[in-house]
Parts: sequence; structure tokens; C-alpha cells
Amino acid sequence: MTARSWSAVEYTPWTRLATVSDGSSPGGGNVLGHGGGWSADGRTLPPALDIEYNPYGATCYGLSPSSMVSWIRAFSAEVRARAGRYPIIYTTRDWWASCTASTTSLAAADPLWVARYASSPGTLPAGWPTWRIWQYASSGRLPGDQDAFNGSLTQLRQFALGH
Repeated sequence: MTARSWSAVEYTPWTRLATVSDGSSPGGGNVLGHGGGWSADGRTLPPALDIEYNPYGATCYGLSPSSMVSWIRAFSAEVRARAGRYPIIYTTRDWWASCTASTTSLAAADPLWVARYASSPGTLPAGWPTWRIWQYASSGRLPGDQDAFNGSLTQLRQFALGH
């Protein structure tokens, strides 16, 4: 499904950079408490964890792969506990390989939003057999990034409902 078909669905991103420099928890609750709320209305996409190259410092935010996986797992669990569903993980294959040592442990619960500016999604991060959303360009006929949903409009609405 192209971005044109997304008009029936709202996207309110809840994202947080993976940083533990302030000694805080991964922040799933903080994110949910400061930016709106997901609801099973068939129109609002799930919370999203934007986890990619750090624009402000160390590539993997100064975390080892095992610490990064633990951080993502804690974030995901807190979002699940507070919102009733797992977040979608926005990442790239290269970042995932470098910063999580290609863990497959999160793919069963957390859907994938893969970023790859190319003519196809290419090889996915380890563990995910498919993608839910693919960001394929940084600009296009619509303002901002260009994304595609892997499914029909009915499936997109089901995804927004939490199924």
C-alpha cells in the first residue's frame, strides 16, 4: 500500500532515542505519558521506537549489543504493559546488525518498520521474516518521508486496532 492510501489512518509517533546517559529507565512509560496515547480505534498506529544511528555521538549510544538488546526489550515491555500492545521498531538492517549483534529475540512480538531508501526493502534485520512498514525515500510526491504498508487498507486498519 502506498502512502496515498494512508489517509484513513493517523500516525502519532512515540519515539525515544536509546540513551541511558541520564541514568533513567528506557522510558516507555515516559514516552506514553508525554505525547498522546494509542487507542484501538482502527485509525492510530502503534507507538514506535526509532532506534538507529545516534546523530549526537556513539553509534550504539555507548551500549554493548547485549545492553542494547536489554534496553530495547525493557522499552518494549513497558510500552506493552502501559499501552496494551508492543511498539513497532523503526530501524535499519545495518544498525541492527552492529548494535544488537543481529539478535532475533524481539522479532516475534515487535513489528518491523524498516528504513531502506531503495527500490525494495532488501534483506531485513535478523529475525523478521517480513516488514509492516517500509520507509523507501526521504522525499517524494507527499511531504516528508515516503512509507509503504505491507498489506491492504483492511490489514492496515486491523494493525491500527492492535491485531
